[in-house]
Amino acid sequence: MGKFEKDAQVLLDAIGGKENVSAVTHCATRMRFVLNDDKKADIKTIEGIPAVKGTFTNAGQFQVIIGNDVPLFYNDFTSVSGIEGVSKEAAKSAAKGNQNPIQRVMTLLAEIFTPIIPAIIVGGLILGFRNILEGVEFANLGGKTIVEVSQFWSGVNAFLWLPGEAIFHFLPVGIVWSVSRKMGTSQILGIVLGICLVSPQLLNAYDVASTSSAEIAKNWVWDFGFFTVKRIGYQAQVIPALLSGLSLAYLERFWRKVIPEVVSMIFVPFLSLVPALILAHTVLGPIGWTIGKGISFVVLAGLTGPVKWLFGAIFGALYAPLVITGLHHMTNAIDTQLIADTASRTTGLWPMIALSNIAQGSAVFAYYWMKRHDEREAQIALPATISAYLGVTEPALFGVNLKYVYPFVAGMIGSSVAGLLSTTFNVQANSIGVGGLPGFMAINVKYMMPFFLCMAVAIVIPFAVTIFFRKAGYFTKTEDEMVKAPQVAAIAEAEESTAAEKGTLVKVQSPLTGVVKPLSEAADPVFAQGVMGQGVLIEPSEGLLAAPVDGVVSVLFPSNHAVGLVTDQGLELLMHIGMDTVNLEGKGFKAFVKQGDRVKTGDKLISFDIDVIKKAGYVTETPVIITNQNDYQPDAVGTLPHDTRQGEELLTASKI
Repeated sequence: MGKFEKDAQVLLDAIGGKENVSAVTHCATRMRFVLNDDKKADIKTIEGIPAVKGTFTNAGQFQVIIGNDVPLFYNDFTSVSGIEGVSKEAAKSAAKGNQNPIQRVMTLLAEIFTPIIPAIIVGGLILGFRNILEGVEFANLGGKTIVEVSQFWSGVNAFLWLPGEAIFHFLPVGIVWSVSRKMGTSQILGIVLGICLVSPQLLNAYDVASTSSAEIAKNWVWDFGFFTVKRIGYQAQVIPALLSGLSLAYLERFWRKVIPEVVSMIFVPFLSLVPALILAHTVLGPIGWTIGKGISFVVLAGLTGPVKWLFGAIFGALYAPLVITGLHHMTNAIDTQLIADTASRTTGLWPMIALSNIAQGSAVFAYYWMKRHDEREAQIALPATISAYLGVTEPALFGVNLKYVYPFVAGMIGSSVAGLLSTTFNVQANSIGVGGLPGFMAINVKYMMPFFLCMAVAIVIPFAVTIFFRKAGYFTKTEDEMVKAPQVAAIAEAEESTAAEKGTLVKVQSPLTGVVKPLSEAADPVFAQGVMGQGVLIEPSEGLLAAPVDGVVSVLFPSNHAVGLVTDQGLELLMHIGMDTVNLEGKGFKAFVKQGDRVKTGDKLISFDIDVIKKAGYVTETPVIITNQNDYQPDAVGTLPHDTRQGEELLTASKI
């Protein structure tokens, strides 16, 4: 039995069954469903499943937070449900029908920027490291920087300029490539167009402000006789690259539809790239530059204006909700634009983002502290805390804070105060970096001490306010009303009864009448090699499977060909009728129980038609195995092979 099969079965039932699933896939931490009817999803049941850390709906997808084990959970879910997973792109495509126009635009932008975020983060880390090497004066070095006293580190600092600056100077290349990738068009054309936006033959975007209009008109234009076009580059510019990339993608899509395939290799690239390049340098680039500067002006006004403290407080409070909606991806573009447009080449937005991550991490840490003796809650909250402190807040937000509300509000309050202080002290970052506690590496040296003060505020206030809200009963209604679904509660109760002492003996009766054989003789090597667990093999002579122990039905496959039980002593059993019988899709099988039912030894579990199984070309041999073999050692009763009848002693299992 897979690690998450029982949880997967509960999830399948709780989302409305197989027929309610239009598509399913997974990412690094979440199961992503496109449901035919979102209202059929039983949120309370789903969030009561042990493996689930939270749920939310975004971009037309119903998402279930699992964590790092999501690949294993996904495999078990597809096995239990019989639903074939699809690619992420196919799931996103199916989800578009559930999105409004604004959500579609936000989804598009997020999917364009997500692939290049790792490069931006690396660039931020490199610039942060260089920041320490060349910008921090150490007292034990005589008030000098590291590069001033060490030729080695001076060389390292100079070398790191290459990747650090390349990532940001040539950012348009990455953006146009990502647009082409997202739109399904020729990525190499996107790369070429991006290079044409930052070519050394163009006036560097960083030098435009210091270059006079007369010099630009004389030396930095293409002269076509009766008109000229400025030869200006778009280094580090976001919106010009985005618009240019989209124009290239839509041109290529158009020409592929109208040009015969036999000559498409010749004409499609030419008729796509050249017009897109012309548009980029005549219309889209200047327009994008203007829009980008406008956004930068508005944000910069908020960050530096007379009420910048209010801007910081509002942005600090609202950034976590932006994460929930997916709109936070836009801040990466704004940050990059600010760095490109400001004379100091810094941004005051990124420090507040890092502080928001810390604040939500502190809120979930407070929740962990209060629930540290509750094993299930602690297993969710502690990893979520670590993740948020390292800049990834989704597990904290969706696993705890948003689900119970009061930690989320406490995090917003702490982030708001920290944001107010950050803008008051005018804290600036040299680049986008890693969010959370490591975010200090991206902060400009002269603002590090104020940033550390803001960090302290983002740690202490959410922690204290979360505990206060819980004790005072503010915003705690959701947690107080949370109840486990009967199935989940029954299974959890059985699993928690694992306090059996070492040496505890559990007797397992035979669930079938037939011939008992060594498990190593199973036709399926997965069972024969004990991968799923240890036990015995039974060749049944009668088609009735009965409960071999008292316990709870932990998993029942939809095709009714396999069932799992958990005893009160924590023993986990799996009985799998036949090999590859899942392909019968339930034909010839009938279940008398459902998942979550408590059964007594000898109760009927499943009846099956031996003739139907054999006529379909499958064997009927049935493994009876103990899946938690690290906790229990199984031993067969008697010499194998031998005949057995249902109800006779089959195995003994000793607690290790």
